Amino acid sequence: MRNRNMTITKAVATQAVFYVLLLAAWQGLYFLCVSVLGLWKPYAFPNPIGVWKSLCVLIEQNMLFVAVYHSLKRAIIGFLLSILTGVVLGFFLVKFKLLAEAFKPLILGFQTLPSICWVPFAILWFGLNETAIIFVILMGSTFSIALSVDMAIRNVNPLYIKAAKTMGAKGLELYTKVICPASLPSLITGLKQGWSFAWRSLMAGEVMSASIGLGQALTLGRDLADINRVMLIIIIIVILGVLIERFIFAGFEEKILKKMGY
Repeated sequence: MRNRNMTITKAVATQAVFYVLLLAAWQGLYFLCVSVLGLWKPYAFPNPIGVWKSLCVLIEQNMLFVAVYHSLKRAIIGFLLSILTGVVLGFFLVKFKLLAEAFKPLILGFQTLPSICWVPFAILWFGLNETAIIFVILMGSTFSIALSVDMAIRNVNPLYIKAAKTMGAKGLELYTKVICPASLPSLITGLKQGWSFAWRSLMAGEVMSASIGLGQALTLGRDLADINRVMLIIIIIVILGVLIERFIFAGFEEKILKKMGY
């Protein structure tokens, strides 16, 4: 246990040193190319000090936490709806072979479609409101989850299913006690991918709307020609996505794998 803690501490310290050096190199590059050589204009290239000042301003104005709250709320609602529709669609693809043959290529095509393509539909159907943004999230994430559910179930070891049928399991019992538990690791991986699609779709929807959120803050930074604010919002979007993946999905995945003896 002590060795493990020392390893974790060492890894954290290494990462901290790396990011400090990265920030120093970034600020040095800004100073060299903007202040010394004059290769770039100050408004065209962000710098760590400017990003920090933008962070302080947004916190003082109470804009940052409000934007994060609204964005996370939309992302969670849209992602939960995507899970519901994606799981149902995935089970239909597994259960009905003709349906899978007919619609799977179409679903694959929709999965590759950039989320921004759904924004005009959302605006025309729902207007510039919360529903439009959630619709974009739903369309951006559902198909990925459906395909993940389909693949996870199809990749369950056939021996498990045959053994369960031999012992009398069938129908709903076969799915709830054998197929679903055996496919959980792959399902969690699919949900992680679905979350990444949902998070990106959220930004596509918010950038094109006037609703309060990180996407709207990003657009405002662009309109004000404030490159440091734009960079700050991008960094926050990345950090939130990584934190949710690491502390929610990764933790849940680890517990499931440990429970299954992996």
